[in-house]
Amino acid sequence: MNVRRCASAAWKLVRDALFVYTTLLKVMVPALLIVKGLEWLGAIGWLGEVLSPLMGWLGLPDAMGVVWAATLLTNIFTGLVVFFEVAGDMSLSVAQVTVLGALMLVGHSLPVEGAVAKRAGVPWWVTLALRLGGALALGGILHWVYATGGLLQETAEIAWRPAPVPEGPLAWGMAQLRTLAMIYLIILGLMVLLAVLRHLRLERLIHLALAPLLGVLGIGRSAANTTVIGFTLGLSYGAGLLIRDVDAGVMNRRDSFLALCFLGLCHSVIEDTLLILVLGADLTGVLWARLFFACLVIFAMARWPDGWRPDRWGRARV
Repeated sequence: MNVRRCASAAWKLVRDALFVYTTLLKVMVPALLIVKGLEWLGAIGWLGEVLSPLMGWLGLPDAMGVVWAATLLTNIFTGLVVFFEVAGDMSLSVAQVTVLGALMLVGHSLPVEGAVAKRAGVPWWVTLALRLGGALALGGILHWVYATGGLLQETAEIAWRPAPVPEGPLAWGMAQLRTLAMIYLIILGLMVLLAVLRHLRLERLIHLALAPLLGVLGIGRSAANTTVIGFTLGLSYGAGLLIRDVDAGVMNRRDSFLALCFLGLCHSVIEDTLLILVLGADLTGVLWARLFFACLVIFAMARWPDGWRPDRWGRARV
């Protein structure tokens, strides 16, 4: 009887993981194809020219505009590859690299992550306003602090250089297939982990530990699991589980909306932060300042009089 119960529970986890996975695939695959098409059409170079004037305002060379453009349309790893292509022998300070890193950490992978967020209930214009505006605001604050205080002006030391991204549609397609296959395994692993935590009654402890922070941010306890997952691993994983919880009635739209907005500003703090740190960025700027900034923004959103309700932002399909 126990064997049958365990088998039934395991099959349910596989099905739940498959549901989350197929939900993400319906959003991510079209977005990936659109991004590749834009890249072939030269959208990165064009966007880089648009962003170049803003770089001077942030104390960065104009050439860094194309680096952020590549990051916005693709991902942080591609942004790093472009950085090494355009930076050349350019000498950047720790302060400059930290400001650039803040831009990349808040504003990246917008076509894919924005599409996932929209499927989970956050309209496109909210995502763009939060992540583009948030990146520029955080970068501007960091630049002002560093310039005013004369902080982190020493030359940044690069610890690692990424390998060139394979060219050609076949290499790109194979890389995307490997990534998409890995996403299912990660989602299934997360489902198993959450089930184990629930069985050991540790899930409640996580909720209690996060309750003070979530309460300050105006987010209910039901969003604790997805917030932790998105915060540590990435927005897509957190949003995928969030979609499941909303569909199951475990989480309301307000909590899912605020949780996703928070994750839009601060997610994947392990992998993404490490990628930026290898450029010689300062940890305080790219992690703690980003977390504090995200908390301030969501705190303000949750308490804005009557205007920050999800239904006022345009109802997305959830």
